[in-house]
Amino acid sequence: MTLDAPEAAKVGAVAEKHRFDEARLEVWLKKHVDGFGEGMVVRQFQGGASNPTFLLSAQTANGPHHYVLRKKPPGALLASAHQVDREYKIMKALGPTGVPVPVMRVLCDDEAVIGTSFYVMDYLEGRIFRDATLPDQTPAERAAIYDELNATLAKLHAVDIEAVGLTDFGRAGGYFERQVSRWIKQYRGAESEHIPEMEALIADLPGMIPPDDTVSIAHGDYRLENVMFHPTEPKLIAVLDWELSTIGHPIADIAYNAFLWRSTSQAWGSLVGVDFEKSGIPSEADYVAAYCRRTGRDHIDHWNFYMAFGIFRLASISQGVYRRVLNGVAASDRPAENGTPVLAKQALAILRGEA
Repeated sequence: MTLDAPEAAKVGAVAEKHRFDEARLEVWLKKHVDGFGEGMVVRQFQGGASNPTFLLSAQTANGPHHYVLRKKPPGALLASAHQVDREYKIMKALGPTGVPVPVMRVLCDDEAVIGTSFYVMDYLEGRIFRDATLPDQTPAERAAIYDELNATLAKLHAVDIEAVGLTDFGRAGGYFERQVSRWIKQYRGAESEHIPEMEALIADLPGMIPPDDTVSIAHGDYRLENVMFHPTEPKLIAVLDWELSTIGHPIADIAYNAFLWRSTSQAWGSLVGVDFEKSGIPSEADYVAAYCRRTGRDHIDHWNFYMAFGIFRLASISQGVYRRVLNGVAASDRPAENGTPVLAKQALAILRGEA
């Protein structure tokens, strides 16, 4: 039996280093997912460098059904990274809240099934915009897409943590103290060379943490590339990639999201040089102001710290990706190129008010 993958999905054969016992997986899923189907076909989504992601297709009584499986990568992993169980837990909890997430099917923490823990959710047909300038959209569509991105983040930050059963998802308060410490540790665990700007950030950030200790669900990696839109409408249908989510500080999310306006990485996305009046895309100031209106804020103090922290964390993550590439266990075949120095230099300049 052949089950064609959805055309929009960039999938291919499973990479040799990510292979697992597909027959064992199919037996397990038939036991734990109602109506899973028959004749499972496994393909791997191409690209990405975090948790390997696979498209599962099976024939059900109602025709082909597609699922997505996310698992930990193979090999030695950095502490507290690749926690697919946390991704599953938060998306499962957010299902009834109105924050758009996929339908979660099952979490498996039995490593005997495919070698690592994993979860399975329904596949969604939609668009993920890799180019932040949205070249194929009209000005009105661009405005609507960025407004949806903004409104959805505000909606997430308004979720009642206790009501959705996530009080144990992270500690309330002290978010930046813990995060700065965590990402210093993560960086040290993957360090490959001396980067002066990282050393300066490591020295300066702990003493510049703002006193504001607001608490909300924090996505941790909220940006245009990590959400999915309706196939034809400027409507956001799913927030994805919750690996870094926790109980944290809402401004960490909006500042990291706003880095898109200053990023110079075409791979990550960039709005540098965009004509905001003609394009329909809001300026950074207008985007942040819209978020403030939606969340009842007059303004955001210490903006440079919040954005510099987000870029520092991205630099630490980049170092971890680079280390995994060097070790041959990354979830993609990207070349060994370390983006950490450029990010660290930009973060330090922003922190010091020089950019």
